[in-house]
Amino acid sequence: MMTAALRPLRSPMDRQLPPKPRSDYEISVLIRYFVTMFSRFLCAGCLVLMVSCYEAQRDCQVFKEGTFEFTAQLDGEEVTTTFVRQGDIEIDYFQGKSDTSAVRWINSCEYIVRKLNPKSKSEEKSIHMKILSTTADSYTFEYGIVGSSNKSKGTAIKIK
Repeated sequence: MMTAALRPLRSPMDRQLPPKPRSDYEISVLIRYFVTMFSRFLCAGCLVLMVSCYEAQRDCQVFKEGTFEFTAQLDGEEVTTTFVRQGDIEIDYFQGKSDTSAVRWINSCEYIVRKLNPKSKSEEKSIHMKILSTTADSYTFEYGIVGSSNKSKGTAIKIK
């Protein structure tokens, strides 16, 4: 039981007043705010769905055989390699020299290239090639030495 001396003193200002009714203007502002926030949330959700559903085109069958060019930077200089792939053989033409490699397809978009006549220890290592995306006349690929996590990207253009 509390005595009067221990009870906190309450002033008339401490009384909680009932909420005052909102005007029509305040209600319309609140509705407009919630509609705007909902539409922004809805647009953001649609954007996330569209981006997450995007998948690059990959029609790899078209690029299993043919003549291709690949341009890369080598010691600050732009160099172009031409290669012809037919069946399980690929012939590379680079700086006036040709080199033949065996091609083993893992699936429709990935293959392993192994030089048939390696001239050094580093040329004995096989290269894993993965086609990432395709267009009507080119494909973007990722390549690296088998077993290595170091990968590079390039684009090959089909010329025949």
